[in-house]
Amino acid sequence: MTYKEVDTLMASFDLPYAYYQFTEDTAQPPPFLCFYYPDGNDFLADNINYQRIRPLTIELYTDNKDIELEDGIENTLSQNGLVYRRNETFIESEKLYMVTFETEIVITEELPNG
Repeated sequence: MTYKEVDTLMASFDLPYAYYQFTEDTAQPPPFLCFYYPDGNDFLADNINYQRIRPLTIELYTDNKDIELEDGIENTLSQNGLVYRRNETFIESEKLYMVTFETEIVITEELPNG
């Protein structure tokens, strides 16, 4: 999967989304998504990063529990061959539900110089 394909995946949910967080001037009312790559899990071989593997976290924020929306995201992840873990929490200070989907992607695009 390429970074562009991840962006296309995020757009397919038909919700506002941002990488990591919205800035104050672009804040969105719920529901909305944030996504990010929290670290790397590259496959190393022959003293090089042989294959780039990125954990991908997608966070869904809603002000009301929305099982249909959550199911839609789960179905889309499955249809794209992404195995995921799902966690849920309620952010009391924001009065928001946060459902987190964690998966890993293998980056298939070449870097500009290599």
